[in-house]
Amino acid sequence: MFFLSAVTALPALALERPFPANTKRGTMSPAPYPQIFIEGKLRALSPGARIWNEDNLIQMPASLRGSDFVVNYTEDAQGDVDRVWILTVDEARQSIARQTNSPSR
Repeated sequence: MFFLSAVTALPALALERPFPANTKRGTMSPAPYPQIFIEGKLRALSPGARIWNEDNLIQMPASLRGSDFVVNYTEDAQGDVDRVWILTVDEARQSIARQTNSPSR
């Protein structure tokens, strides 16, 4: 009985990922490091850039397989991409305004 209740409670433990207020939405495809394509434009990754996959685990840019990932991303002061979150299907369906830590939420 305990096992059954624990298994049915797991979906309730799913946490929403917090995204900063300056987050943008786009589609991403891999490119030779240290670059990526966002919205079909070649963009530079900042030196400390991080990419999180759908499971919220760090993904190395060279290990990305596929294309046209729906992502949320942020840029640093120089305009380079510094953080990228590959979205799940459910996250991609939500508006970005609903996902960000902004006062308009």
